[in-house]
Amino acid sequence: MRAEHETAVPPDLARRREEFYARLATRSIRPLWTEFRHLVPRSPHRRLVPALWRYDELRQAIMEAGELITAKEAERRALILENPARPGEARITATLYAAVQLVLPGDVAPAHRHTQSALRFVLEGEGAFTAVDGERTRMSRGDLVLTPRWTWHDHGNETDRPMIWLDGLDIPLIADLDLGFAEHWPEDRQPLSRPENDSPMRYGEGLLPDGYRADPASASPVFNYRYARCRQALLAAARGGPLNPWTGCRMCYAHPGTGGWPMATIGPCLQFLPAGFATRPLRATDGRVFVAVEGRGACLLEDGERLDFGPDDIFVVPNWTIHRLVAEDDLVLFSYSDRPVQEALGLWREERLEEEA
Repeated sequence: MRAEHETAVPPDLARRREEFYARLATRSIRPLWTEFRHLVPRSPHRRLVPALWRYDELRQAIMEAGELITAKEAERRALILENPARPGEARITATLYAAVQLVLPGDVAPAHRHTQSALRFVLEGEGAFTAVDGERTRMSRGDLVLTPRWTWHDHGNETDRPMIWLDGLDIPLIADLDLGFAEHWPEDRQPLSRPENDSPMRYGEGLLPDGYRADPASASPVFNYRYARCRQALLAAARGGPLNPWTGCRMCYAHPGTGGWPMATIGPCLQFLPAGFATRPLRATDGRVFVAVEGRGACLLEDGERLDFGPDDIFVVPNWTIHRLVAEDDLVLFSYSDRPVQEALGLWREERLEEEA
């Protein structure tokens, strides 16, 4: 199918076409041939842009928020990180949301559940808790905590120091599908029905309960992936080598019952690059949100832009954007994307390039 502008159109015919299009518009009809290249592009439109948020600035802002509003008033005291190209849409990538949340000593973030899936990656603090469907877990810096879709969850801080974490949710995806539902528990905290940290002992130690069969679409029964254990595994894998030229040593968090992603819509990863290592240029169809957990480095983009980052800084690389990662120090990166959705639909694509971006 050819776009009409590719051939010369006589003025009279062009006028008749425009009149025809105007009549169609009054009936909410539009001709495909004027929209085809927009609707079926040769490659992604790439409407979003790379961006970086400094943790010291985020921390100052979220601590000020703690002086202005309580966790109960806010329900979730969080500051949304919006992609600069799409302000007002609460999206950092095309399908994902990011925010920095604060839970102060004595705070209770009330129990609720919703169709949006969520992850928490702890940036600061130790000892505050999240409860998910009747089980509580204590959190430390670098821990990845999941709250899968339609699970009751609440947060609290019984320590004497603030807890700050990154929230990652599929809010834009669920909003675009118009599938948002939510409920609130009658009390601030849900009742506990299992011992603290029961799930990692039951499912996360290379053992599974006899007869357990995971539904392929289920979320991981482990909802706290401890950073200390994950880091140990990551560095052991890096030492065993070889490092991948495009990703260094990147490992994906996994569902212990399926070996697949821990949630259906959000794919978290942990990545190690040794000091001085520079990846080859890469692009993929999933936009990816990064946190620098340890070390300093830079993300080099195809247009010459450079995002220099340090510990706890957050940056986003939009879909189909050529980029390279450079480690100044030994570097550990956490990241998440919507790759599970794209893989399930058979749409995920990655391009590994040999020349520098």
